[in-house]
Amino acid sequence: MKILLIGANGQIGKHLVQLLQESDEHSLKAMVRREEQAEALKESGVEAVVANLEGSVEELAGAIEGSDAIIFSAGSGGNTGADKTLLVDLDGAVKSIEAAEQIGAKRFVMVSAINANNRDAWADSPIKPYMAAKHYADKALIASDLNYTIVRPGGLLNEPGTGKVTVAENLTRGSVPREDVARTIIASLNEEKTYRQSFDLISGDILIADALKNL
Repeated sequence: MKILLIGANGQIGKHLVQLLQESDEHSLKAMVRREEQAEALKESGVEAVVANLEGSVEELAGAIEGSDAIIFSAGSGGNTGADKTLLVDLDGAVKSIEAAEQIGAKRFVMVSAINANNRDAWADSPIKPYMAAKHYADKALIASDLNYTIVRPGGLLNEPGTGKVTVAENLTRGSVPREDVARTIIASLNEEKTYRQSFDLISGDILIADALKNL
C-alpha cells in the first residue's frame, strides 16, 4: 500500500517513518512543512514532499496524489495558540480529508486524542481548543466517504513500546508510548476490524494485532 504520512517530522511521525521504511508491505511518502525537513528525509532514503496544512486543498491533493492511504499524524504543537490549533489540527485535517477524497484515495487513519469523542470529558480542560479541534476533525472524517480508522491515544510517552495495548471505545484515562501508537496505526492499515471504526488506545496486556482483531 502506498502511504502518504502527514506530520512525518512529529514525534509519532518519526516512529512511523522508521517502521514504514522497514516494511515489506507498504511504501512511504512523507509530507513535511519545510524544505530542510524534506531534504533530511530524502538523505535517509525516504520519498518526501513539502506541503502546508494551512495551504489549499489543491496543494494537499498534489502531495497526496498517487497514494492509497493517508495517515494524519500532524499537529500544531503544544507551544502554539488556539489560532494554530484551529488552522492545523482542525482545518488542516479537514482539508486533508477533502484532498484524499478529491484524488480518490480510499483509506485514512487519523491520530486523535483519548476522549475527543466525549465533550463532557474535556469541558473544563486546559487544552479544550485542542480537544474541540480533534472532536470536529474526527466527525468530518466519519462523515466522509473514506474508509477511516480513528486512533485516540492516551497520554503520550517517549519510553520504548511494549507491543501490548488496550483498545476500546470509551476508555477514560491512561498512557501509551508513542512507539506503540505508531505500531497500532500501521497494524490498522489492513486490519478489517478497524475499518470505519474509532477507538481509544492505552498500554495494556494484549499484543497489538490481537487487540485490533478483538475490536
